[in-house]
Amino acid sequence: MTRKTFIVTAVATCAWIATSFAATVPAGTTLVVRTLNTIQSTDRVGRTFSAQLDQDVAVNGKVVLRAGTKFDGKIESSQANPFRSGPLVLNLTDVSVNGRIVPIKTVSGFEVQNLAMRGGARARGITVGPFVAPHGLRMQFRLAQPVKL
Repeated sequence: MTRKTFIVTAVATCAWIATSFAATVPAGTTLVVRTLNTIQSTDRVGRTFSAQLDQDVAVNGKVVLRAGTKFDGKIESSQANPFRSGPLVLNLTDVSVNGRIVPIKTVSGFEVQNLAMRGGARARGITVGPFVAPHGLRMQFRLAQPVKL
């Protein structure tokens, strides 16, 4: 085998191996995660939080993200500004895969409900006072765009 043939064969083999491990998670895929830290309804917009995948994600029958995979997210809306108070809304921003950080975008965000609300306030969706989204809170997000892993 000549040196040139060897190099071409080696490059083709590396490309084949790389593509066999690559996967694309389609838009619309549901991601079920649990928070790894406590989030306050009064935390500022833009604050980040960590979460981990609660159940495997499979594409075409092949698991591409295992339960326990780490995600980062940020607060999109909160009660931090008393003059423009809103619901506590969270979105995922990236996933850690094989030592790489891959950006992601989720649809609409996850609105954390104040479980302490009672009666008429709950019926009208009025948030009464600050509250906590506890460590281990289970949340569902949907991917807005495909993610190439």
